[in-house]
Amino acid sequence: MIRILDDLMKRYFSNEEVVIFILLLFATLLVVAFWGGVLAPVFIAVVFVFLLQGAIARLKKVGVSHNLAVTLVFLSFITVCGAFIGVTVPIVWKQAVRFANDLPRMFGEIQFFVQALAAEHSNYISQSAVDEVSDLLAAEAATVGQWLLSYSLTSIPSLFSLLLYLVLVPLVMFFIMKDQNKIVAYMTSWLPKERRMIRNVAHEMNDQIANYIRGKVIEMLVVGLVTFVTFWFFDLRYSALLALLVGLSVLVPYIGAAAVTIPVVLVAFYQFGVSNEFWYVCVAYMVIQGLDGNVLVPFLFSEAVNLHPLAIIVAVVFFGGVWGFWGVFFAIPLATLVKAIINAWPKVHPQPLMPPT
Repeated sequence: MIRILDDLMKRYFSNEEVVIFILLLFATLLVVAFWGGVLAPVFIAVVFVFLLQGAIARLKKVGVSHNLAVTLVFLSFITVCGAFIGVTVPIVWKQAVRFANDLPRMFGEIQFFVQALAAEHSNYISQSAVDEVSDLLAAEAATVGQWLLSYSLTSIPSLFSLLLYLVLVPLVMFFIMKDQNKIVAYMTSWLPKERRMIRNVAHEMNDQIANYIRGKVIEMLVVGLVTFVTFWFFDLRYSALLALLVGLSVLVPYIGAAAVTIPVVLVAFYQFGVSNEFWYVCVAYMVIQGLDGNVLVPFLFSEAVNLHPLAIIVAVVFFGGVWGFWGVFFAIPLATLVKAIINAWPKVHPQPLMPPT
């Protein structure tokens, strides 16, 4: 057993660069695990920097200086975000308040439908099962109401945090974009001169993360806009709120689409009942999800992500359980990082036990 462990250590950890890389990765994980909440504005700023670095590079290619390119891209980004928030937030907030008020009635409509269906098919559905479902719906409605009340009472501190983020994130973004080369040079100065493995992983992950973030933002905008237009065409209530939820659901592959289907179907049933309009909305929503998964995602991420769907689901569950929202958001890049480390790991072939004759 000791001989096997010694052989593994010599095979995989005899390289000094490998040991330094493992220590660096371990230190990074500790920082994220223990100070992730404090450093959240920095993480958000880094995400936006990855999103905008392509635009800065294009401006620099046409002869614009670095500082001017950063200023133009930064001001354009702030203007677009300000306009988007100013237009969408009031509409979404009003619809969210109405949705919260109507939610108990939605559960009541489902409860009434189940009871009516049971009465119509009493030979096939037992009354005990109907009572159990009705009690479950009533309990869920009460739980949701209590959660909304408690959330509204505890949301005041989060509003102050949001205002703080609105100031900190743009400042951190600007200075990272402006002095990116200096920051990278300072951080790499602490690393050994021979760092081929670290350089390979860093270059691969830089492209992967940048492509992933830009692709996700485009996917969110396209899916959210198409969903809003579709729901508005069918005159579905809370169309802006539901479109926002559908757009955000693309952050969580597979699981997000399944979760956001519940409020969409619930609102459609509450408004239209079991009618043709209800089925039209459901079919249109399924078509949007199908086009997203089979057309838009392969087009945007054909080169950025090359992972098996099972690996993506496992990464979402694992990293989401470890780091919450940020683990879910970066689940695919983190899984790609693991794959890049495996590909870049120095391959040392074991020595034969007996010399060749």
